[in-house]
Amino acid sequence: MDFTEVPVSEHPERSKKKKGKFSKRTSDEQERSEKDGGVEKKEAKMEPAAAPAFPPTFSVSEIKNKQRRHFMFMKLKQEKRKQKMQLRKKRKKERQALGDKAPPKEVPKTIENQRVYDETTVDPGDEEVTFDEATDEFSAYFNKLTNPKVLITTSDRPRGRMVKFCEQLATVIPNAHVYYRRGLALKRVIPQCIARDFTYLMVLNEDRQVPNGMVLCHLPNGPTAHFKVSNVRLRKEMKRRGKNPTEHYPEVILNNFSTRLGHSIGRLFAALFPQDPQFLGRQVVTFHNQRDFVFFRFHRYIFKNEKKVGIQELGPRFTLKLRSLQKGTFDSKFGEYEWVLKRHEMDACRRKFQL
Repeated sequence: MDFTEVPVSEHPERSKKKKGKFSKRTSDEQERSEKDGGVEKKEAKMEPAAAPAFPPTFSVSEIKNKQRRHFMFMKLKQEKRKQKMQLRKKRKKERQALGDKAPPKEVPKTIENQRVYDETTVDPGDEEVTFDEATDEFSAYFNKLTNPKVLITTSDRPRGRMVKFCEQLATVIPNAHVYYRRGLALKRVIPQCIARDFTYLMVLNEDRQVPNGMVLCHLPNGPTAHFKVSNVRLRKEMKRRGKNPTEHYPEVILNNFSTRLGHSIGRLFAALFPQDPQFLGRQVVTFHNQRDFVFFRFHRYIFKNEKKVGIQELGPRFTLKLRSLQKGTFDSKFGEYEWVLKRHEMDACRRKFQL
């Protein structure tokens, strides 16, 4: 028998399949493609080859490899920091060269300096404010007729962290005494405090061994303030803390309590401490209000020379957020509230503050 070699391309079945696939186009489409192809060939001959086009913007988030993405992010961050430093040095040299003719420094925009004006902002020289201060519940303290005496208590069955927090607060506030509640209602505790000449009742609450609330009641006539407590750091949890505080009376600093409500809250904090600070102890208690959050700090300072002052934090530290202010002593049912926090109404504008 004679055998004949058949090439693969000339196989009858495969050639039929190929013809069936590519022969579906009509004659009109073939003519159009030929015309377009001719035009494209002419343009390719006339114009030179263009360079490869890159995306106009580069985003680090498009990198899928996590390590590579983190590396590129840190690299971009360093480049931005270098550019900022170079710009700052350049401006400094220009200011030095211009001398007195240099333009004033630009003030950065912040939420604090763009604050919405409040009608209740306190003017120190206002006669109405001075009259209210002379007749309010704290007038006896500011006239040096009474000395502060504070009772610190907790919710039922306090845990170890809350116990330490109360003990450390008692070392910060002079004439403070810690007593643990044993199921007594506050309405029964308040008359006993008044009978023993206490001027303040401080009740600390906890949730899952974390302090989360404070009721501060001025005795005997109020007012009563309820605060949310957060970011509590005890002395052992702080880095570079100083030694334990001494028994000297600390100085008190109140910052940014500008409205009528903030003014009364500032006076409430001030009446916790005696008015005659002992400067030998060099201890300072600070209540700093920023965006309606009151930051509590306790420091010791030292004068290194005429220009430099060194400070050392002693602890504890925590943050307060006012929830309500009530007239008179604590009464959850029939008490009259001067101010209550309404989050959805009051926190709608970020540049409007209550204190």
